Amino acid sequence: MQIKLLQNLVEELAGLDTGRIVDILFSKKDVNEFLIAKKMELTINQVRNILYKLSADGLVTFIRKKDKRKGWYIYYWTLKTEKCLVKLEQSLIKKIVDLKALLKSRETKRFYVCKSCDIEVSEETALEHGFSCEECAEVYKLQDNSQSIREAKAQILRRERELKLINGELGEVREKEEKKRKRKQKKEDKELAEEKAKKRAKAKKERDKLKKLTQKVVKSKKKVAKKVKKIKKKVVKKGKKLKRVVKKVKKKSFWKKGKRK
Repeated sequence: MQIKLLQNLVEELAGLDTGRIVDILFSKKDVNEFLIAKKMELTINQVRNILYKLSADGLVTFIRKKDKRKGWYIYYWTLKTEKCLVKLEQSLIKKIVDLKALLKSRETKRFYVCKSCDIEVSEETALEHGFSCEECAEVYKLQDNSQSIREAKAQILRRERELKLINGELGEVREKEEKKRKRKQKKEDKELAEEKAKKRAKAKKERDKLKKLTQKVVKSKKKVAKKVKKIKKKVVKKGKKLKRVVKKVKKKSFWKKGKRK
């Protein structure tokens, strides 16, 4: 039923006998345009014209790949089921509105018909022409609206059943898409969390490395300071020793000078 309705929609948009393309594309992805042309027994240009019309309404999408052997581009087509169902839903709602307007008109107004010319006119038009056909001058007959009313009611019921079916299908498709979106979002969130965890681990590693390096530098500074302190002590000690030596030398020199005198 769904495929039949989609076929009718495609024929409304792309022309008579184009609905067969739905059978080829339905529930498939990236179908080669030459395969579509072969199955539909049409030329590649005819198939492309159909697909371009559907693409203008967003009902199909394509990707293209270059044939390495032949050197030209080949298009691969995918039917967008949700977009098709939305378009079909809109089309059915419009038809139901039009049918209800027609039903109301048939129930509340009178129409006249010229049986010779098979022309139907409203009561206002019939009154303007004196209830005579302006084509053949034959007198208009009052039209029986009962058949039209029954047909309009039957069509409204049929379209409403079709709309209910499409709404159900659309709900299922949207539910699947929502689940798919949630799975994708969950995957992305997981990847993002893993990436953040990796960054945190890397940052921690860098901090730990910097901390160790700082500790090493501090330790080295302490070691250097200790050595400097030790050297200073040695220098001071040697300085004191040197002072004593100098003092002793000076003292000896003094006594030598005294003896000379």
